[in-house]
Amino acid sequence: MPTTMIWEPTRAAGLARLDSFLPLAGRAYASNRNADYGPDDRSNVSALSPWIRRRLITEEEVVAAVLRRHSFSAAEKFIQEVVWRTYWKGWLEMRPSVLWRFDADRIALKDRLAQDGQLNRRFQSAIEGRTGIDCFDAWVAELIQHGWLHNHARMWFASIWVFTLGLPWQLGADFFYKHLLDADPASNTLSWRWVAGLHTQGKHYLARAENIERNTLGRFNPAGHLNERAVPLYEDALVPTAGAIPSPQMVTAAKVALLLNEEDLHPESWQLSAEVVAVAALPTQHVGAADGPAMRFATGAISDACERVARHFGLEVALAEPQALADWAKQAGITKIITGYAPVGLVARQLDGLTRDLAANGIRLVQLRRTWDSKAWPAATAGFFKVKAKIPSLISHLS
Repeated sequence: MPTTMIWEPTRAAGLARLDSFLPLAGRAYASNRNADYGPDDRSNVSALSPWIRRRLITEEEVVAAVLRRHSFSAAEKFIQEVVWRTYWKGWLEMRPSVLWRFDADRIALKDRLAQDGQLNRRFQSAIEGRTGIDCFDAWVAELIQHGWLHNHARMWFASIWVFTLGLPWQLGADFFYKHLLDADPASNTLSWRWVAGLHTQGKHYLARAENIERNTLGRFNPAGHLNERAVPLYEDALVPTAGAIPSPQMVTAAKVALLLNEEDLHPESWQLSAEVVAVAALPTQHVGAADGPAMRFATGAISDACERVARHFGLEVALAEPQALADWAKQAGITKIITGYAPVGLVARQLDGLTRDLAANGIRLVQLRRTWDSKAWPAATAGFFKVKAKIPSLISHLS
């Protein structure tokens, strides 16, 4: 039956969506996942990514629930899709300079838009859905209205943006990041690079009219409108070799405070041996429009986490002002603050600054990394294959 999504930014809503999708997570998903039925019917895909993105629900509990319902062989394709997000994070964690280079390019291109009228007009036509390519323009409207696109539509969109419209991929990645409910720096940036042929040099993704017509069930057929012979993009900068992932930090204290950040909003499942005596939450670092679906989901997710944590620990959750965190910790009588691990991105930058500021006041900020990440990320040294091969050991304790 058609499934109209309600994007409610709560753990309860994420679990309800998972429960409704479970019967289809096996071979039905593998057979039908590439079809994009449109925004009014998401019955063939999980659409769990906004909740997983902020760990309102975790990858581990999603996979565990699927394996209680299906065999690994039946659900392998769905499990692989869950692990792709883990792979992207691990890959970027070992090569953070790729993100910083993208960010510098994005800023430079914004300056170029102000000076290059022709480029700016083509860019505005794209982000306003006025290209004349019906499917692309429809996806722009869907993205702005709902904050979500089917994964296949995202690939088509990015390919058309880069190879047909001839727009810089960095501007497309920026547009996605500001509108997607589930956008994170790793998945978003690296997926755009993959489509463009930069993640795996020389291997790009070309949107083809026949593929779009078939997988949208005839809703769209952009025959004659797409560049289906484009060559991959090329960049002079070499992809850096994989660096080391920091060792997990340990918690050694009788009493601690918790600091919620939007990278991990299920602290009830953190493995804590210390007594929690105070809790605070950082505001979202999302950069989308204040009244857009993505920002509403981000702020709602933090509010939901605050309510759950308050009930779980029996403590009032304070809104953290970064400059006042040291005083807050001292008033609580603690010298260690625990927060969820933040992979490379805006939140990680913020936590780096807080770590230094707190240390100057004799307070240690400990980023608690989940075992799931610590086991999977080291395999993300190249393509997805090594992480894919590690999936059986990654989930062995779940089946």
